[in-house]
Amino acid sequence: MKQAEIDKQTTCYHCGNDCADERIEQDEKVFCCNGCKEVYSILSQSGLCNYYSYNQHPGVNQSKATQRFDYLKEPSIIKDLIDYSDEKFTIVTFYIPDIHCSSCIWLLEHLNKINPAIYQSRVDFLRKQANIRFDTQLITLHEVVSLLDRIGYEPLISLHDVVKKQAFDKKDNLVKKIAVAGFCFGNVMLLSFPEYLGISVYEQSFRQFFGWLNLAFCLPVILYSGTGYFKSAWTNLRNKVLNIDFPLALGIAVLFVRTAAEILTHTGPGFADTLCGLVFFLLVGKFVQRKTYYHLSFERDYRSFFPVAVQVIDGINERPVPLAEIQVGQRILIRNNEIIPADAILLKGDARVDFSFVTGESVPVSKVLGEVVYAGGRQTGEAIELEVVKPVSQSYLTRLWNNEAFTRTQENRTKTFSEKISKYFTIVLLLIAFGSFFLWLPFDLPRAISAFTAVLIIACPCALALSTPFTMSAALSIFDKNFFYLKNTAVVEQLAHIDTIVLDKTGTITISGDAAITAHITATEAERQMIYSVCANSTHPLSQLICQYLNSYIKLNTNSYYEVPGRGITADVDGHFIKVGSAKFVDVMQAEALSAKKTEVHVSIDERYIGYFTIQQHYRDGVSAVQSLSSSYRLYLLSGDHGVRA
Repeated sequence: MKQAEIDKQTTCYHCGNDCADERIEQDEKVFCCNGCKEVYSILSQSGLCNYYSYNQHPGVNQSKATQRFDYLKEPSIIKDLIDYSDEKFTIVTFYIPDIHCSSCIWLLEHLNKINPAIYQSRVDFLRKQANIRFDTQLITLHEVVSLLDRIGYEPLISLHDVVKKQAFDKKDNLVKKIAVAGFCFGNVMLLSFPEYLGISVYEQSFRQFFGWLNLAFCLPVILYSGTGYFKSAWTNLRNKVLNIDFPLALGIAVLFVRTAAEILTHTGPGFADTLCGLVFFLLVGKFVQRKTYYHLSFERDYRSFFPVAVQVIDGINERPVPLAEIQVGQRILIRNNEIIPADAILLKGDARVDFSFVTGESVPVSKVLGEVVYAGGRQTGEAIELEVVKPVSQSYLTRLWNNEAFTRTQENRTKTFSEKISKYFTIVLLLIAFGSFFLWLPFDLPRAISAFTAVLIIACPCALALSTPFTMSAALSIFDKNFFYLKNTAVVEQLAHIDTIVLDKTGTITISGDAAITAHITATEAERQMIYSVCANSTHPLSQLICQYLNSYIKLNTNSYYEVPGRGITADVDGHFIKVGSAKFVDVMQAEALSAKKTEVHVSIDERYIGYFTIQQHYRDGVSAVQSLSSSYRLYLLSGDHGVRA
C-alpha cells in the first residue's frame, strides 16, 4: 500500500492528528474524534468543503472540551464587547488564535454560508482577528461565538477586550495627514515639471501661475500634515529639551518661508516640491513604524489574561458576573484551565494551580482547604469553589504587574541614538547657520540670507528621521520571523551594548515538569510518609517533584512549619523534627564531596541524616548552542540549586 494511502487511513482528515486511539469514519474519511467529525459535517452541509482544498489538514483538533459562553448573554458584557450595534446589525471583532493558514481565512470569511444571519466577516491574518457583522434580530453574540467554537475557531475573549485602552488607538488622523501630504506632493511635482524641463520666454506667465498654485498646495501640508512636528518641537523647547523634531520643524518652516519669499518676489520657484515630499515621507515612515508596533505590540496589562466574567455561586444557582463587579465575600467557581481572577480562599475541591504566569514555575501547586490562592494561577484539576478575599484591583497579580520596576518611564529608559545626538546636532546646526549669515552679512545681505536658509534646509536631519522608523521596523520583522520578540524598538539599539547574558534555568534552559528523580535515602515507610507530608506544604518545584515521587502516602498533620527561601524546610510531624533542603541547610558534613552537576535535596529526621534525592533536569534541544556565545558574552545561569557560573 502506498504511503499516501496509509496516511489517509491513519490521520484525521480535519486536523491531521494520529487516529491510533480513536477512529471515526464518515463519507469515506477518517476523523480522530467526534469534534472533528462534527466540524466536517457542518462544513459539508453548508457546501464549504473547499476549506480542505487550500491546505492539507487545515483544521484544529476538537477533542478538548469547549468552554461555556453563558456570560455572553449578559447585556452589560455584550455592550462592552461589541464595536457597534443597532436594531438591524451588530459589529464585533474577535481575536482568534487558531488562525494559521489560508484555509482559515477562507472559512471565516464564508461564515454567511453556514448561517445567513451573518452578513460579513473579514479576517486580519497578521493580528489573527475577525471582524464580524451579523443580524441583531436573527442571531445573538452568544450564538456567533458558539458557531465559531463549533467549527474550531474559538475566540479568545479576555477582560482586555472589554476595557479597550490600547496604546495604538491614538486618534491623530495619521492616515488622513498622509493622504493630504501625498495629494499635495503629487500635484506640486506635476506643476514643477516646467521648471525642470525649462520654460520659453513666451511662457513666463505660467511660471508665476504655477508658483502660486504650488504655494497654495504647501499651505495644507504646513497647517495640517506637519503640525505634529511643530507641536513636538514647541513642547520640548518649553521643557528645555532639544530632540530631533526641532531641526525637522525648523527645516520645514525655513523651506516654506523661502518658498513663499521667492514666489512672492518672483525671484525663483522656491522649494515647494521638497517641502511637500519631506513631510509626506516623514509621515509614511511614522506610519510604517506604527503598523509594525501594531502587529508586534506587547503593551498589555493583567486584563489581557483575565476572563471577562466569573461564575458566581448564589445559593444553589450559578450565574456569570462581570469581573469588575466581583465583590469580597462572593463564592466563585473556577473550572479546569480557568484563571483565578482575585485572591481567594479555597472552600471546596482539589486545587492544583499552575502559577507559571506569576512565578515562572509551571509545576502545579497543590492547595489545601482554607488556604489562600493568589490571583493569576490557572486551575489544572477539577472545578473548585473559592471565596474572594480581595477585589481584582488589589490582588497580588495586579500589584506585581503595576510595580514601578516594570514601568518604562522617561527617567529610567535608555535613550536612543537619535535622541542622544539630536541635542548636539541642533546646536552645531544653528552655529553653522548663524555663522554663515554673519559672515556674509557685511558684504551681501541677500547672499547672507540665502546661506542661512541653505544650511538649515540642507542640514535638515530628514535622512535620520526617515531611516530610523524603517530600520527599526525591518529589524523587528526579522526578529519576529526568527521567534525573537522585543517589546519596543528602543531595545534594538540596546542589544548592541549587551556584554552579559543571564539565562533562567527552570522552564528556559530545562523543561519544566520533565525531570528524573532518584532517591538515595535509608528511611522506613513511616519516615517516607513524614517527608511527603512536609514537602506537600511547600510550593517549591523540588518539593512538588518529591511529592510526585512519593505519591502513595497520605498527608500527616504538620506543626511548626518553617520554610527558608532558597535553602530548605523545617517542620514537626508527629513529634519528629524534619529538615529538607540543601546540604548546608541540613548540616551534611560531606557537602564538599557532593556533585554540583545534579540538583540534590537532603533530608534529616531528628538530626539524623538519612540521605538525599537527586533531581536530574532534562535540557531543551539546542541548549548547547548557548555555549557558543561565551566567546563574546559573559554567561550566567539563574538557579536556586547552585551558585555556579555558566
